[in-house]
Amino acid sequence: MDSEQHRLAAMHATTIILVKKAGETVIAGDGQVSLGQTIMKGNAKKVRRLGKGDVIAGFAGATADAFTLFERLESKLEQYPGQLMRACVELAKDWRMDRYLRRLEAMMLVADKSVGLVLTGSGDVLEPEGTGEGAVAAIGSGGNYALAAGRALLDSPLDAETIARRAMIIASEICVYTNQNVVVEKI
Repeated sequence: MDSEQHRLAAMHATTIILVKKAGETVIAGDGQVSLGQTIMKGNAKKVRRLGKGDVIAGFAGATADAFTLFERLESKLEQYPGQLMRACVELAKDWRMDRYLRRLEAMMLVADKSVGLVLTGSGDVLEPEGTGEGAVAAIGSGGNYALAAGRALLDSPLDAETIARRAMIIASEICVYTNQNVVVEKI
């Protein structure tokens, strides 16, 4: 497998969803890591707590790249405690401008009690659009399936965690790069 094929294969890595509803924020992700048409691992943990446990994050893309970004974000959180938006903007600036970081291929969903964000290597720091009931964002190969399911369930009486879990199951039934081994973190 040449490097271009490897890069494209690595992009089919996961599904991550963020759901905000009724003062609760949840990030959920599946456990499948795929390389091309092969499932390399079924129980990877792509959602975790950062900082002092007051920030949750999930990644899609190359695992090593995502861990590098997690470390950088934790550093920014130390610089700007309690200011997730500012820490993410500063990370996005570095990610966009630094020659090494620019090559990282991953996306992240991050949240604290007040804000949920999508971060990309293009320098995007996006807050998901919300309705009166809440907001949903999703990334990864099954992200659009999870996003559609999450939005459809958002105005139901279900809580944020149940919506995230159901959306992940729906995505796993459609996307071959997503499994039903779901990890959830909640704030």
